[in-house]
Amino acid sequence: MTDPSPSSVRAALDLRVAFARLRRRLREVAAESAGLSAQQVSVLARVGKGEADTASRLAELEGVRPQSMATVIASLEELGLVGRTPDPADGRRQLVALTDAGREAEGGNLDTKREWLAHAMEEELTEEERQTVIAAAALIEKLAHA
Repeated sequence: MTDPSPSSVRAALDLRVAFARLRRRLREVAAESAGLSAQQVSVLARVGKGEADTASRLAELEGVRPQSMATVIASLEELGLVGRTPDPADGRRQLVALTDAGREAEGGNLDTKREWLAHAMEEELTEEERQTVIAAAALIEKLAHA
């Protein structure tokens, strides 16, 4: 494999940074709308997508200590958004799952994020720029399948 061109390296860096900033902004928007912290919104999303079902895995994905994640999960449990059950394979662990209210909240967060992004694009981008975003999204999708 040959070394990537300077433009490939620049595009990779710019894209990663832009996605990270957009992801962070979308979490903020969802958190503001739901009255939750950005981390609570992120945990709801991860559990809802099936990315993690234990506190230790959530802590690893979120880059926080297990004790900090336990606090976040406990707060979501108090709000009735998640529930914990013993892991049948390992009784020392607990599995975290969304409750009906948690699924509803996560669905609302997704709607909020989608609406905010559509409005932001409408206000901040020209029609030509929005068409460029559509074309870029197709290219990013192509990369995702490489």
